[in-house]
Amino acid sequence: MINQSILKGLKENFTSHFGAQPARIFQAPGRVNLIGEHTDYNDGFVLPCAIDYQTLIAVTPRKDKVVRAVAADYENQTDEFEISDSIQSHPDQLWSNYVRGVVKHLVLKGLKFQGADMVITGNVPQGAGLSSSASLEVAVGETFRLLYDLPISKEDVALNGQEAENQFVGCNCGIMDQMVSACGEASNALLLDCRTLHTKLIKMPDDLSVMIINSNVKRGLVDSEYNTRREQCEQAAAILGVPALRDISLESLENSKGMLPEVVYRRAHHVVSENERTLKAAVALENADYAQLSDLMAKSHASMRDDFEITVKPIDYIVETLSQIIGNNGGIRMTGGGFGGCVVALLPHDMVENAVTKLNDSYTAQTGYQADVYICKASPGAGEIN
Repeated sequence: MINQSILKGLKENFTSHFGAQPARIFQAPGRVNLIGEHTDYNDGFVLPCAIDYQTLIAVTPRKDKVVRAVAADYENQTDEFEISDSIQSHPDQLWSNYVRGVVKHLVLKGLKFQGADMVITGNVPQGAGLSSSASLEVAVGETFRLLYDLPISKEDVALNGQEAENQFVGCNCGIMDQMVSACGEASNALLLDCRTLHTKLIKMPDDLSVMIINSNVKRGLVDSEYNTRREQCEQAAAILGVPALRDISLESLENSKGMLPEVVYRRAHHVVSENERTLKAAVALENADYAQLSDLMAKSHASMRDDFEITVKPIDYIVETLSQIIGNNGGIRMTGGGFGGCVVALLPHDMVENAVTKLNDSYTAQTGYQADVYICKASPGAGEIN
């Protein structure tokens, strides 16, 4: 569901800047990954769902090649550039580079379109691991796709966003975030094969809430160790002689353990075991097998903590605290790139209030941070708001 107060403010902001009501409004959601962490750039499997927190873009087409953009959430910072294949990065506005990168990479594909006046806003928590950047990339791509009837699919919008983030922004993210933001569906998770891009909708049980807990330990993918982890995975695949870690079984990895440096082995062990857990979790979710789901999510978190070394103590505290409440009735784990950010929990609706109370009673005293809790629904992917 779209937040109506945000939508109203967006329209008013657009009119204030450009002197008229916007012609159209588009959105793209953030996402939470239920299981399958750091498997996407290893050609593996992920199980995310789009959430009901979005990037919104109010827009009116132009007859020239100029893009004028306003970032409402950054004190109405502005950017202006011309559409071409030689768009350069902005020197000091990161949000501008996501917009510029998406537009440039659409042009590099040979697509022809005009400029636009746009105001951008949203409520996807930034720096929390819920893919505010992918949401922005997909929202911009979907805006131009539908505004100018470009001959590309939603999957193409996702791939273009990933390409822009990899090559223009400089973060080697996988395809998961953009794909679920573009192609998610209400009441479903999306099992995604990151090599073939084949997707399968996985119905979410009606009796489970999706709870996201932002630890408020800030993180940043570009300048974190994300790229280092990716390089270690690629090193493991090269030593093992496979195209990607997707192509080796856990048994084969164990048999080849002596070939790998110890830290590289542990990185690979996380990815290979996480792929297996993700496929099993999709089945468990479909079958409402909560005991199996709980076990798989717990093992996923332990693997991220011990093998991939991307959790932090406040995140571990949240997982330990809420796992005592949820037990075998759902599941809980860190979600996102790591080094802070969010925890995702699947739990019965009637457990939510107690879980929030328990966390609020102890988290700040134990960690010094204040947690934010979001109760979400699996939501539709990118599109126009009518």
